[in-house]
Amino acid sequence: MKATRGRVIFWGIIVALLIISALFEIPVTEHIEIPGTPNDGSEVTAVLVTDLHSCYYGKDQESLVNMVKAAEPDIIFLGGDIFDDKLADDNTEVFLRRISELYPCFYVTGNHEYWSERQEQMCDFCESVGITVLRGDCETVTVNGRQIDICGVDDPTYMTDEAWNNQLTNAWEQTREDHYRILLSHRPERVAEYENYDFDLILSGHAHAGQFRIPFFNRGVYAPNQGFGARYINGIYELRNGSSMVVSRGLARESTPLPRFFNNPELVVLDF
Repeated sequence: MKATRGRVIFWGIIVALLIISALFEIPVTEHIEIPGTPNDGSEVTAVLVTDLHSCYYGKDQESLVNMVKAAEPDIIFLGGDIFDDKLADDNTEVFLRRISELYPCFYVTGNHEYWSERQEQMCDFCESVGITVLRGDCETVTVNGRQIDICGVDDPTYMTDEAWNNQLTNAWEQTREDHYRILLSHRPERVAEYENYDFDLILSGHAHAGQFRIPFFNRGVYAPNQGFGARYINGIYELRNGSSMVVSRGLARESTPLPRFFNNPELVVLDF
């Protein structure tokens, strides 16, 4: 009798965990207003997409595309690991084709693009559908009457620190002080380097919010390149030099071996 009751409790716990895990696979939209956002009609709305990892979001990626459309963005930022090194590119290519027809898009590589050893092919695809690929570059755009410098750097997976910092410096030197200056970089943990430059806004992903996010403390159980109790995993952080850094939890689902807990995949909508 006791053994039967124990099995019931055990399987009850397993079923409950599976249900909870399934709930945390549902994508959400997080809205973040950056400090200093103007209210004179020149406000810019952007969507930050990171760590898609070629995951499936319905036929023709319809559910994800509809989430983007609902935000009515002016710009799309693609913050790395949009492609995966193991899953086929099909889902990502469909998504990129669809959004690039609707919005100006800016892309940087992540570590999984480099692990695939097809990063050049992936960058070429982005450019073929009209997406701007940033690799130590800066593009200036005008949105709602505001001049915005959009900088981006490659993921440093196979780069020396010197080469990566040269990309960062090169991008920064193309900015203007009277423009709003944004850096798109996959890695959030490189805060010490980011604080050497006065970007208004830094956009990252990579951490997957530690896969298991610790509620109330906004820490990750474990994140790559940050280890246990990872700090830069989700939301907005103010750096010591006054820059704002936003880290997305990303959109990875079936590409990861572990489920997400307290960590729904997310699309980040930014007002700045």
